[in-house]
Amino acid sequence: MAYPRRISTMVAAIAAATLTALALIPASAQAETVEYVALGDSYASGVGTRSYIDDGSECSRSEYAYPSLLAADLGADLTFAACSGATTADLTANQLGGLSPETDLVTVTIGGNDTGWAAVVQQCAYPYPWTCDAQIDEAERFIQEDLPDRLDDAYDAIAEAAPNAEVVVLGYPRLFNGEACNVIVRISPDEQAQLNDAADLLAEAVGKAAGDHGFDYVDVRDAFDGHAICDDAEWLNGLSWPIAESFHPNRAGQSDGYFAELAAAL
Repeated sequence: MAYPRRISTMVAAIAAATLTALALIPASAQAETVEYVALGDSYASGVGTRSYIDDGSECSRSEYAYPSLLAADLGADLTFAACSGATTADLTANQLGGLSPETDLVTVTIGGNDTGWAAVVQQCAYPYPWTCDAQIDEAERFIQEDLPDRLDDAYDAIAEAAPNAEVVVLGYPRLFNGEACNVIVRISPDEQAQLNDAADLLAEAVGKAAGDHGFDYVDVRDAFDGHAICDDAEWLNGLSWPIAESFHPNRAGQSDGYFAELAAAL
C-alpha cells in the first residue's frame, strides 16, 4: 500500500528524529557496565592455574580463574574478592565490602574449607598403614549437620549486602577417577570412591542452600566427568609443586569447566 506523500514525509521525519535522539544518548546510558563481585575460596580465586595477579598475596587471584574470564567476556567491572583458604566466616568478615545495591552480579564458591577438605585429602595421600576413613566420616558428618547453617549465614549476608544482584553459586567437582597414576600419592581406589562420595554430599549441600536462598546453582560435577586426576585430559592437578597447587582446577578446569558452565547458565 502506498502512503500519501504528506504521511510518508511525516514518517521519514519521525524516523530521522528518533535516530538523532538515540545518537545523542551517551554510550554509558545505552549499555551500562555490569558491576560484578566474585566471592569465595581457592576454587574461585584460581589456585591451580600457576599464574596470579596478586603475586605475594595469600589470596592467589588469577587472570585464568573463572571470575576473570567471565568479567572479560561480559566487559564487566570486576571486584575480585575471592581468596585462597577462605571459609564461610572469612567470606562474611572480609569479602563483602564490594557489595552494594548497585551490584548486578555475584558469583561464589565457598564451603570446602569449612569441612577441612584439604586435610582430609592429605591424610588419604599418606602411605599404608595410615588410613583416612575416620577423616572422611567426620567430613561427611560436618557437611550434613553443620555446613548448611554456615552456608545460610554466608548467603544471607550476600543477599543483604547486594539486594538487587543476581547471585550464582558454583559447586565443587569430584577429584578422582579410581586410578592410581602417581606413585607418591597413594590414595587407593576405595579411598578415591569415598572421597568422591563426600564430594557429592558437598555439592548437594551447597546446591540445596543456594536454592533455598533463591540463588542460581551451577553444578560442575558432570562437566568434570572424564577430566579428573589421572584422566587423559586432566582439568584438576594431582600432587603438584608448590603443594598448594595440588587438587585444584588447572587452567583448562577453570576455562572449560567452571567458566563454560557459568557462561551457559547466564
